[in-house]
Amino acid sequence: MNDIYKTIKGVSEGVYKEKGSKFIARAYHVENIVEIKEVLIQLRKEFYDARHHCYAWRIDARDEKTRSNDDGEPSGSAGKPILNQIFSFNLYDIIVVVIRYFGGTKLGVSGLINAYKVSTREALENANMVVKEIRDVYQVDFEYSLMNSVMRIIKEDNLAIVEQHFDNQCSIKLAMRLSTINKSTKRLNKIPGVNVKKL
Repeated sequence: MNDIYKTIKGVSEGVYKEKGSKFIARAYHVENIVEIKEVLIQLRKEFYDARHHCYAWRIDARDEKTRSNDDGEPSGSAGKPILNQIFSFNLYDIIVVVIRYFGGTKLGVSGLINAYKVSTREALENANMVVKEIRDVYQVDFEYSLMNSVMRIIKEDNLAIVEQHFDNQCSIKLAMRLSTINKSTKRLNKIPGVNVKKL
């Protein structure tokens, strides 16, 4: 099972100029619709005098969601080329917004497609790419006396501890990669007195 995906870290930029028009592409790491809206609001404030704020985003590597927006440019001339670049770099959890300052000369649909594509590509080439894992969170409940057995499996299977609470009754929340869930939950469930449940 493929449980890794590529995204970007931080913000990156690309700029393209054509016949007086300026296209400023900004790429951001986003994980949900709220973060996407925040980016769009922020850029509309920062570039309040620009003619267009065209964008595309792709989030959730497991249950893919995408959208593109031409923001008044001819249909398919802006949002789609931006989204196609996101696809060609195979990135998730990302939004690219291209801000256009109109230079007075119309570029035509093919000119626009090229401008939005090239500026987006430059922003993505300048981005800091990172590989992330798709994980599910499980809660493991057990008595304190079983601590060593549980911790050994956590260490051997390289499981990430999200939260832990130790008392007579202990509880640990673990983030597990999709490809290792079956193996790790089976190992934990084999210990008598350990209860594993998906959150």
